[in-house]
Amino acid sequence: MTSVRLSEIRKFYGEQSALSNVTLEIEDGELMVLVGPSGCGKSTLLRAIAGLEPIQGGVISIGDKAVNNLPPHKRDVAMVFQNYALYPNLTVFENIAFPLRALKTSSKVVSEQVEQVADRLELKHLLRRRPRELSGGQRQRVAIARAIIRNPAVFLMDEPLSNLDAKLRIQTRQEILRLQRNLNVTTIFVTHDQVEAMTMGTRITVMDGGQVQQVGTPYEVYHRPANVFVAGFIGSPAMNLVTASLEVHNDKTPLLYRGDGVWTLARVDVDSSVPARQVVLGIRPEDLTLTKEGSGMMTGVIDLVEYLGSETVVTVKVEDRDWLVKVSGNQKFSWGETVHLTATPDSVYLFDVSSGVLSGTLAEALSPATEPVEV
Repeated sequence: MTSVRLSEIRKFYGEQSALSNVTLEIEDGELMVLVGPSGCGKSTLLRAIAGLEPIQGGVISIGDKAVNNLPPHKRDVAMVFQNYALYPNLTVFENIAFPLRALKTSSKVVSEQVEQVADRLELKHLLRRRPRELSGGQRQRVAIARAIIRNPAVFLMDEPLSNLDAKLRIQTRQEILRLQRNLNVTTIFVTHDQVEAMTMGTRITVMDGGQVQQVGTPYEVYHRPANVFVAGFIGSPAMNLVTASLEVHNDKTPLLYRGDGVWTLARVDVDSSVPARQVVLGIRPEDLTLTKEGSGMMTGVIDLVEYLGSETVVTVKVEDRDWLVKVSGNQKFSWGETVHLTATPDSVYLFDVSSGVLSGTLAEALSPATEPVEV
C-alpha cells in the first residue's frame, strides 16, 4: 500500500492562482474524496498528482518518493477520466489489455490478467465488443478495469460518474466502493457531487478557491463544519445561514438573536454578562421543527412545498428571508400557511462574522446548559 503526501502545493495559470499552499496526506488504502464547486482546484490537484500538470511550488510524494520531476508513466498511478478515454477501434479485451501490451507483457499473462479483471467487474461477456456497443456504465467499468490491470500504487478518479444517469451512477458508485475496499488501494476521487463525497469517502477534502477548507470524515464535515463555506456547501438542502447578534436580556431570560426581526431561540438561565456579539448563525434544515400551532423562535409563511417521498422540503419566508426546513414526508403542509420554527441550542451553529470560522454551537456558547423553547 502507498500513501500520498502533498506539501505546500502551488499552481498558477499566468497570474491566477489555481492551487494555494495545498497540504494534504492521503493514508495507505484510503479513499479520499476531493469535493468542491467548479473551479475550486480539485481536478487541477488530481492532475498535478498524476504528473499531467506542472506545479510552481511544493512537494508531491507517492510512497517515500518525491515525484515532482517524474513523468506520469513513472509515478505508478492509474487515472480514470470522466469521458472514459477508451479506444473506439479496439475491443473491450484490447482496451483492458492496452497497458500490459505497452509493457511488452507476454500474451499468456495478458490473457490471464484480462480474464481475471473482467470477471471481477462482470465484463467477461463483453470482451469481444467495441465501446460503441456498450452502455455508459459498461464503458466506465472498462475504463476502471484498464486502470486496475496495471496494479498501480494509487488510483486517481476524475469525476468518473458524471456522465451516467441516476440509476447507473448509484450502481457504479457501489461497484467502485466494493472494488476499492477489496483491493485496498489508495484512491483519490474527484467530484462536485456532495452525495458522492459523503457516501464514498473514508475522508473528504473540501476545496474552494484553490485552498483546502476542511479535511475530515463525512460525519465530521457534516456535523462540525470548519467554516461558513463548508457549512453552506455540504448538505442538501444547504444549511440556513444568517448574520445576527447574540444578546442576553438583563433578566437573564430569554436569549435573543436580532437579525431580520427578534428571534427567541431558547429560554436560558445564564449570566447576563455573556457579551453581545455579531455572529453568523447556522441551522441545518432537518434541525428546525415546524409547527402550525403555538409559538417558536420565528414565525413565517410557507412559500414552497417540495415533496420528495420520504421527506418534504418546506421553504418558509420570515420577513424577507427564506428558511429551508426538512420534515418527514408524512407531515402535510400547504402554501400560504403560517407556521412556527424552533431549534434546540445544540443544533444552532455559531460562526465568526469576520473569518467565517466555526466557534461552536449555541449550547457550547452558554453556561449552564440551555433548554429548548417550550411551545
